[in-house]
Amino acid sequence: MINISQKAVNEIKRIQASDPTATNASLRVQVVGGGCSGMSYKLGFDAQPATSNDKVFEKDGVKVIVDPKSFLYLAGTELDFSDGLNGTGFVFNNPNAKRTCGCGNSFSA
Repeated sequence: MINISQKAVNEIKRIQASDPTATNASLRVQVVGGGCSGMSYKLGFDAQPATSNDKVFEKDGVKVIVDPKSFLYLAGTELDFSDGLNGTGFVFNNPNAKRTCGCGNSFSA
């Protein structure tokens, strides 16, 4: 399961409202190789799941799609949004991350 905070839901809806290509799309969350800790998060919008194996999570009308390989690293993660003094952006509270980099965009499991 991927949990989506209310702040993340609000930000996704704000982006969807301002970008016509994302209006009816779902947020795709992926784990890809790279970054200073070995793996990094990738976000984008997709009109629909790519395969029947994709996992779909929903909160307040916002859908998040995760492919099966990425889900192995993301199970139990909370997707949050921060707009504080330390930076603005999506934040992954990932219990599977053994180590993260200083910027929080990459991790190792």
